[in-house]
Amino acid sequence: MLWKGAKLFSQVEPQSSHENPSDQDLQRANGSGRIVVSGSERGTRIMEVFQQSPIRILFPRTGGSTAEEAVLINTAGGIAGGDRLETCVTALAKAAIAVTSQAAEKVYRALNQPAQIETKLKACDAAKLAWLPQETIVFNWARLNRETQIELSSGAELLALEWLVLGRAAHGEEVVGGYITDSWRVRKDGRLIWADTFRVTDGIFPHLHRKALLSDWKALATLIYFGRDLEARLELLRGVAASLGCRCAVTSVGGLIIVRLAAKMSSDLRIALRSFLQQFSQAFGPGPFRVPKMWSC
Repeated sequence: MLWKGAKLFSQVEPQSSHENPSDQDLQRANGSGRIVVSGSERGTRIMEVFQQSPIRILFPRTGGSTAEEAVLINTAGGIAGGDRLETCVTALAKAAIAVTSQAAEKVYRALNQPAQIETKLKACDAAKLAWLPQETIVFNWARLNRETQIELSSGAELLALEWLVLGRAAHGEEVVGGYITDSWRVRKDGRLIWADTFRVTDGIFPHLHRKALLSDWKALATLIYFGRDLEARLELLRGVAASLGCRCAVTSVGGLIIVRLAAKMSSDLRIALRSFLQQFSQAFGPGPFRVPKMWSC
């Protein structure tokens, strides 16, 4: 990227003097991807695919001609301040698809502008949509503004996940400054049913270790589920949460099941999420709500 060696991982706050360029003065990515799938007698069909560099979309198939999993690739190798990436996924009636990412996303140190990541998911009647990307690693002094917008129709089923990792523990990295805003907006039949925002600014990072905030948790995940038999599935998922090797809580809000997970290490959170998805798939039957194949590559 733009910074090498000690500069990339430095824990010294970047200076804002006229000697340093702005993110706006440098070349930045402006990528987008769009997927539309529909159900058919032969399974899920790809109706529309659009991709603008650095986003690429692949549909690996292990057998048959139907699409079961879409994989997003960021060919830039990471995200820098000022980058803008947008992904839209629409599952039309009777479609069933899981969307994941090729690898963990990395958000590098920014000069002064946040990276903008926008995800738009739409699940129509009788569609099954799983949004299960791999983790987003936030480097020291990175700036990230991520927004996930979801539109649901009655009769649809959706499982959506986003997870953040603050620094790379194996490298001894400690995130002491930067900016993160991670927000969700979920609408059912056009009505807002859930809004949530996680926000950390420069002045908050030094205090995140306090027990009232994140304590010593460095890997965080939010997972939401919308579907039928919500009360029965809520109790089942609470039982699953108790079996995981990390901090986990499950609740129901506005017709959604909300799952929060936290771990000290990203590897522990990955193990917990794999176990959660495996037990989810076993209990709820076949469909896209399972561990994505790319998580094992």
